[in-house]
Amino acid sequence: MQFPKINIPKKHLKIGAWVLGIFLVILVILGSIAYSKREALLKKMIAKAIAKADHDYGLEVKIGKARFTGLSTVSLSSISVVPKERDTLSTISEMSVGVKLLPLIFGNVKLSELKLDKGKLNVVVRDSITNLDFILKRKKKDTVTKNKVDLSQIAENLLNEVLYKIPDNMEVKNLLFQLNDNDTAQLKFLTTVATIDDGDLKSTILVNDKQATWHVNGKVKPGKKQMDVLFFADKQKVQLPYLNNKIHAVLSFDTVRTQLKDAAYSGDDFKISGSWSVRNLLINHKRIASNDIIVPTARVDADILVGSNYLALDSSSTVYLNKAEVHPYLKYTLTKDKVYEVKMRTGEQDAQAILDGFPQGLFESLEGLKVSGKVKYDLDFYMDTAIPDSVKFSSTLKPIGFKILKWGKTDLQKINSTFVYTPYEYGKPMRDITIGPTNPNFTPLGDISSNFKNALLTSEDPSFFSHKGFVEESIRKSIAVNFKKKKFVRGGSTISMQLVKNVFLSRQKTLARKAEEILIVWLIENNRLISKQRMLEVYFNIIEMGRNVYGIGEASRYYFGKTPAELNVGEGIFLANIVPNPKIALFKFNGDGSLKEYLHPYFRYMGNIMARRGLTQADTTGYGFYNVRLREGLRQYLLPDTISVDTTAFDSDEPVMPAVNTQDASKSLFDRIFGGGKKDTTNNQAIKPADTVKTRKQLRQERREQKKREKELEKAKKANGGEPG
Repeated sequence: MQFPKINIPKKHLKIGAWVLGIFLVILVILGSIAYSKREALLKKMIAKAIAKADHDYGLEVKIGKARFTGLSTVSLSSISVVPKERDTLSTISEMSVGVKLLPLIFGNVKLSELKLDKGKLNVVVRDSITNLDFILKRKKKDTVTKNKVDLSQIAENLLNEVLYKIPDNMEVKNLLFQLNDNDTAQLKFLTTVATIDDGDLKSTILVNDKQATWHVNGKVKPGKKQMDVLFFADKQKVQLPYLNNKIHAVLSFDTVRTQLKDAAYSGDDFKISGSWSVRNLLINHKRIASNDIIVPTARVDADILVGSNYLALDSSSTVYLNKAEVHPYLKYTLTKDKVYEVKMRTGEQDAQAILDGFPQGLFESLEGLKVSGKVKYDLDFYMDTAIPDSVKFSSTLKPIGFKILKWGKTDLQKINSTFVYTPYEYGKPMRDITIGPTNPNFTPLGDISSNFKNALLTSEDPSFFSHKGFVEESIRKSIAVNFKKKKFVRGGSTISMQLVKNVFLSRQKTLARKAEEILIVWLIENNRLISKQRMLEVYFNIIEMGRNVYGIGEASRYYFGKTPAELNVGEGIFLANIVPNPKIALFKFNGDGSLKEYLHPYFRYMGNIMARRGLTQADTTGYGFYNVRLREGLRQYLLPDTISVDTTAFDSDEPVMPAVNTQDASKSLFDRIFGGGKKDTTNNQAIKPADTVKTRKQLRQERREQKKREKELEKAKKANGGEPG
């Protein structure tokens, strides 16, 4: 291809050359003037910056000397920064800063050189006041005038600001960071030396006066938006004792590696690609686990997308735990009402690799477990906070040729024969209970009245015989209810989950224990280790049904002086009603042993459901409500009839974890009872008569009376050999 020849008259070329020449001469002249006046300009700029710091942030900034030591390098000495009415924030003895000229023309300040000697950054916390408060005040002021913002632009600008401040060449000596938190916790980090030479980063940091020596080494290429940095300690783990002092958490690791591979726009989204890895990470916190959790090796290859109003971890990201791989997707949309979205995919993977990928110490009872075959896990969660009732939840762990080859620390089939169960109260063992024929209170499933069995299954887990450990819809509704209440008020536990929690696991309420509970339930249900009938039989014989009352055998004799086979409909409904909160069972009776009237609507409600299912005869009088009578020996310990106790109040601080579903998502009877429809039956308070509503003062008084009565009851039980009456 030939381009047409353009003929430019010599006259025009001469004019253009003269214009360019004149422009260059003007630049030289202006540059010379600026160079000759640069010291004065520097002083003016510093004065302006000091005034702005004082006006906008309330900072008193002092600079002893400031001068140019090169074409674009400024040397400063005796610098101090003091927030008004606060402790000194920073002091620097000597510092020189060089900037790149070409980016400066376009308004970008990129550092080419940084040298610092003898600096100090001092953060002081006194009560709720710090000498960093000025940052928060500035942010609050800024948000008043801000309109709608584009998160992708903010992310790009913020990343650029950080990278631009990383110089091509750096030499820092004796820079001290010090934190004083109310004189109870102190931290000192002394950077004896930190250098960047042609992208090579090396540093030595002394922690708390030579208690440890840390290093941050690697490669940094801010111009290309790339870095590869390794964080480690000399001859020991990196430890953060400050966390233990503040939040009672232990955290340590051998090395942490951080990589930034690229950061650029991908369509309308700003995309940040990188990875983060850790070796021998140790975590210990009472809410996570009761023991050390150790992650030998873990890595995340992440693609982070920042859109105009959302932040997401793209599904192309991968989490590696030993040989196991997980592909997560997280999205947080910032609108008037926030939207959360979570997805997780593993694909078909070796089951043993997945098991070995879990952190050490996470599942104590399963340590040493050997399996074969493959598994595949899929999780989908979506919540628009504007309509929490429409939350979507799906969690499925699919076995493919899965088999258990060897038991771990715990034999999950131990309850198929006689075993000893030890209930705990407030972390302390109560007594050993033999679950088997040698215990006179043990009741085989066939010897338990159907009135009790049907009532408990209806209220606790109607689909027990059809599900495989989890009811997905129940968990979904629990998430919605708990979100709206802003606290845990409703759980999604099935009888299978309650059984595993009580028999196989410790009573400590931790995330690790909840996760272990879910996995054990899946192992038992999907491998048919225990029959449904045996699971229900054991459950009926271990559930707490009063103060130091465990199992249906003890409960039926304790409250009614009957065997479990003799329970009528009303007694069955009552005993099922007390399972969620058994310690207040006695306070549901009047002084003459009859039930308090506020329970009557509950009996009609539950009885009607049982009647519709063909589990009992229709009854217009209240399904045995008036036939329930507490045995006479216990009536002397009841509260006066004038005292009303809220027996439906039941809070739990159980951690919420995703569960696993392996059955169809059809709506169960449980959900028709406690969710959906015209009535909100999630909380039994919905069926209490209006005249039972109490003021806060009345409720406090009732609780005091209740506690007083409980103490008297306990004393009476001890005086009578552990049995009232």
